Amino acid sequence: MFRAAAVVTLICLAAAVPRSGAFAEAPPPADTTLERILDARVKAVRAHSAEMVLALPGVPAEIVRSALSLSREAEEFGWSRSLLLLALALVVGLGAERSLRRVVTGSWRSGSGDQNVDTLHRFRTIAARLAFVVAEWALFSAGTVGTFLALEWPPLLDGTLLSFLLALCGFRGALALSRLVLVPDLEPQVAAQLRPFALSHAAARRTHLFIAVLAGWFAFGKAVVENATILGSSFPIRELTAYTFGIGLLAISLYAVWRGPGSTGAAATAGQQFARRTTATLLSPYLVLLWALWVIGATVTLWVFGTLGALWAALYLTHWAVAHLTRPDDAAAPEAAPAQSIKAICVERALRAVLIIGAMALLANVWQAHLSDLAGADTPLVRVIRIGFEVLVIALVADLAWNLVKALIESQLGALQKDQDPMSEASRRQARLRTLLPISKKIAAVMISFVAILLMLSEAGVQIGPLIAGAGVIGLAVSFGAQTLVRDIFSGFFYLLDDAFRVGEYIQAGNYKGTVESFSIRSVRLRHHRGPLYTVPFGALGAIQNMSRDWVIDILTVGVTYDTDLAAVKKIVKRIGQQLKEDPELGPLIIETLKMQGVQQFGDFAIQIRLKMMTRPGEQFVVRRRAYALIKTEFDAAGIKFAFPTVQLAGGAEATPAVAAAASRVVQLSGTDPAD
Repeated sequence: MFRAAAVVTLICLAAAVPRSGAFAEAPPPADTTLERILDARVKAVRAHSAEMVLALPGVPAEIVRSALSLSREAEEFGWSRSLLLLALALVVGLGAERSLRRVVTGSWRSGSGDQNVDTLHRFRTIAARLAFVVAEWALFSAGTVGTFLALEWPPLLDGTLLSFLLALCGFRGALALSRLVLVPDLEPQVAAQLRPFALSHAAARRTHLFIAVLAGWFAFGKAVVENATILGSSFPIRELTAYTFGIGLLAISLYAVWRGPGSTGAAATAGQQFARRTTATLLSPYLVLLWALWVIGATVTLWVFGTLGALWAALYLTHWAVAHLTRPDDAAAPEAAPAQSIKAICVERALRAVLIIGAMALLANVWQAHLSDLAGADTPLVRVIRIGFEVLVIALVADLAWNLVKALIESQLGALQKDQDPMSEASRRQARLRTLLPISKKIAAVMISFVAILLMLSEAGVQIGPLIAGAGVIGLAVSFGAQTLVRDIFSGFFYLLDDAFRVGEYIQAGNYKGTVESFSIRSVRLRHHRGPLYTVPFGALGAIQNMSRDWVIDILTVGVTYDTDLAAVKKIVKRIGQQLKEDPELGPLIIETLKMQGVQQFGDFAIQIRLKMMTRPGEQFVVRRRAYALIKTEFDAAGIKFAFPTVQLAGGAEATPAVAAAASRVVQLSGTDPAD
């Protein structure tokens, strides 16, 4: 903030101390080349520098002469009378200001009664403080200057004292606005609520002090330069006086850029310190350039660079202030807000449009192309300015439309709740929004950009009808050459239209399966459960198997021996299902608990019993593992045996040698002692 204030203050030199005489920059003739313009400018600078050098020895004598003239007139009028009348004017101004302070309550003018204010109340309090500050300054200025003008003064004293009184009024106005913005005189908690910028209280107080120094030096210097004219000083003396105060103002501005509040600090990160040093490094030559342009009298160039710098500072301060003032009521800083609100975007973009259009109108006036002449005049410069103005308006409208659409979509995405019941209708609707809103934002960006570019080309004089027709022909040719791309785009559109899948769902399409992470206009990204990420064009998906919708039926098959009591098995399975349903972790995942469907088939060595349960999509694996563990535990406790393949060797006496040989072979393979 302080760097921006330094830039704006130095730019004010162009308006405060205008160039005069032959040294002032004038529009060159139409047939003058750039080389001649530069040569004439260099000669003028050299001549002016020589004139300043020659006038420098006469400065002390000129100061003594002016002081004697002023002192002689003051003696004739009376020193005591002059001081008394001047004090009377100041007392009247301060008295009017004091009366207003007594009439207006303290809480109303300072906002000290608001410890926690919401956004609307914050704006109301700031508006009330602004009205009080303006009224207070107006009463002081009117009382002081009005009383002074009502009294009789000698000519020199009249002009000299009036210029200093006006400088004092300007200085107090700058201090009043600084107190309004930085709020250095209230409690830190209250000041943080009313301050339009996210500054610490210590930084705000230091910034207020620096602004007071800048404003005081500027006002005093301007008054001294005006007094040099009133007292009859020569043109070189007035120029040297202005240069002296200009160098001082440049030094204060450079000090503010490098050593002002926020320029250094142990709490700042390395990235923040690097950004601040880079900004200071770039601003320093810019400020020196502005001062040099002012010194050599390049008024037009000074206004161009100065307007661009002031526009940058104003846009920066506007963004900072709007982000802070429209922050959530429970947020202590603008970083607490995840994204800009629609209200903040409307306010900031409207102010940005006003600032940019105002800066362009000012530059047009500097280039002697007034806005009233843009409609009627047809010179090349006026045409370029008119086209630039229209293109700028279109760009600002497109920027506002895009930021509104983006903020609306991001606010909708931010409002979606991820911890809802995945089987509820609200959760399904939100999952669909999470799928469609990102692609809608991309489509909106393309459409707004396309329409804005067409409108800009149309305002620039380009016939967009043939361009659109040619684009249609080219698009047709491209569509034949890029059939796969067109197929992917249209396939993706219809997949989304059919709600075939959403972000976060697990799908399988041909040889590809995984969780949908994101998708573009032509492809979808699938994350396999083992980690690989597939980028699959929509045209290659084919039939979609969505494994994350509604419910999943899981089938379990258990083999028991033929001597098992099936009625007992059914009771055990029912008890296991009840345990699963009552489990605090697994119960919410089960829609229909585990139950026995009956005998599936009679196998060679076992009775195949079929079990079934219904769970939420993707949760059947967790429930299944727990169910198998309970089945093993309960079956063992009930004496129910699981069937498994066995080999039985049988035979008479003649088979004994073969059986013995087989047994010996088994013993050898197992490595056990036959005696055991």
